Amino acid sequence: MSEFTAQDYKKGQPRWCPGCGDHFFLASLQKAMAEIGVAPYETAVISGIGCSSRLPYYVNTYAMQTIHGRAASVATGVKVVNPKLCVWQVSGDGDGLAIGGNHFIHAMRRNIDINIILLNNRIYGLTKGQYSPTSPRGFVSKSSPYGTVEDPFRPAELCFGARGRFFARSVATDGKETERILKAAQQHKGAAVCEILQNCVIFNNGCYDPIYTKEGRRKNAIYVEHGKPLVFGENEEYGLMQEGFGLKVVKIGENGVTLADILIHDAHATDDTLQLKLAMMDNEHGFPVALGIIRDVEAPTYDEAVNAQIEEVKGKKPYHNFMELLETNDIWEVKE
Repeated sequence: MSEFTAQDYKKGQPRWCPGCGDHFFLASLQKAMAEIGVAPYETAVISGIGCSSRLPYYVNTYAMQTIHGRAASVATGVKVVNPKLCVWQVSGDGDGLAIGGNHFIHAMRRNIDINIILLNNRIYGLTKGQYSPTSPRGFVSKSSPYGTVEDPFRPAELCFGARGRFFARSVATDGKETERILKAAQQHKGAAVCEILQNCVIFNNGCYDPIYTKEGRRKNAIYVEHGKPLVFGENEEYGLMQEGFGLKVVKIGENGVTLADILIHDAHATDDTLQLKLAMMDNEHGFPVALGIIRDVEAPTYDEAVNAQIEEVKGKKPYHNFMELLETNDIWEVKE
């Protein structure tokens, strides 16, 4: 059992709008950190700019709010220089996927061992309501008064396309599940992305209404767990089956469908085809939204490889510090 409590990771007075999903997520993160048991002085929280990026001020760990879009690059540097630290990166959908999109995909590609939290409210909140890279086509905002004419990024698709090995999703108001995926992200060796779906109560309230309550999630979401059948519904009466290269929703007990026909979730499969199908499901197309750990596959990490390479090169050199370097050349001693 961990010697720490959530209180050990709390600091300051959070300054977010009442009802903001950031409050819910912060509480879940502090509880998860306590259960993980990594000491505050062995933990670093790095963020960029935005409402969600204020979070480092409210955790009693090493913390840094950096510049817009650069959280992933700074977090990468922190982990490479001090690989013993548990590093959490906190970004919003604007900070992480717009100006920070390039850093996001390369953190995935490199598989740097950091936990990337993407707080997705589909809006720019801090700058007062412009549409973001995850806002849906036709979304009306201060910067798109007639509706956007762009298709959004889908974070899961971006993560998988950049060779991401870990992807999980939860709803900010679902503390238990959020804590579960955060603990799994920390245990995963490599870049771990947790997409947190949250409402912006001021500029985009209601964007996740179908799944923002416990009752809504029973009807409109599916909790995926490795090794267990993909069932959902108020009484788990529905399930997912494979149909060609896609998925279909079936009702157990109808048309001869039994529980044995339902797909079993495999989060560890190296072939990510079905994992991506799960991650891309949405209510608009008649599917439940997948919550939980969708992909969790181990692979070599960037920080370990870089540090191993450094040690290998150092072992072949006749010098290991600046003084030894000087002594590899001719030395003169000047006396009075």
